[in-house]
Amino acid sequence: MTIKDFAKLCQCNPQTLRYYDRVDLLKPARIDEWSGYRYYNEEQALDFVKIRNLQSAGFTIEEIKQLLEKENDEILEAFDRKIIEQEEKLLNMKAIRKSYLSEITQMKKKLEEIRAQIRKSMSEYDAGEEFGIEKDEYGKIVENVDSYFEQAFNYIEENGLDGEYEFEENNNVDHLNDPAYETVYEKHGWDNVKDFYEEFRELKDREEYVLVFKLIKDKETHVAFANTILNMLLQDNQDKERKLGCSVDSSSDGKNHFWLLRRNG
Repeated sequence: MTIKDFAKLCQCNPQTLRYYDRVDLLKPARIDEWSGYRYYNEEQALDFVKIRNLQSAGFTIEEIKQLLEKENDEILEAFDRKIIEQEEKLLNMKAIRKSYLSEITQMKKKLEEIRAQIRKSMSEYDAGEEFGIEKDEYGKIVENVDSYFEQAFNYIEENGLDGEYEFEENNNVDHLNDPAYETVYEKHGWDNVKDFYEEFRELKDREEYVLVFKLIKDKETHVAFANTILNMLLQDNQDKERKLGCSVDSSSDGKNHFWLLRRNG
């Protein structure tokens, strides 16, 4: 019978049969070499019933191919295994649903703690001597940090924990020895960032940068130091698409060191 008649027998769309042919699930009994018309045998309707039910039960194309040649007892056993699998997935989904709000609350609490720590550190920090910026300008930088966290809170509230805001500490990344980055500027033995900031403040558009500082003990206000320099660069390059990271560590030789790294490619 023609594909149209066979589709009518199976109560499906001919497109479904063409799809089954394309993925090697249910091939036509023959194809006319001149017209290209597909023809099916009535017995193939039993295979169609198997395919339709297995597909509806969530079996993959490859699983269905293997089951088509099996007897009904083996197919029913496959259904039983699939039921157990789906029941386990359902139990897991229920557990995730139960913990969802708790995890959201915990994450927001963690962010609040981080924000409080950063704000306290920055409020106690004198950025004038190190970066040469006025008190009012520094106040705007502190507000920018608060604004970032507000955006993160709103994003988590609307989208859950998955998304563009990730808060993972990674203090063990050695960017200086990472071949994915190249040094585009470096300065050693300096006293304050303000003495050489103008030399690296202009960043290229659509590039990813990492700032690496190794500082003497008197400068180890890591949180305030890193957030200040990052916000200064963001403000000075706000018309560009850029991604910035900052690593601050202790110096081992009693001198201050700085590297500006850019990701290759």
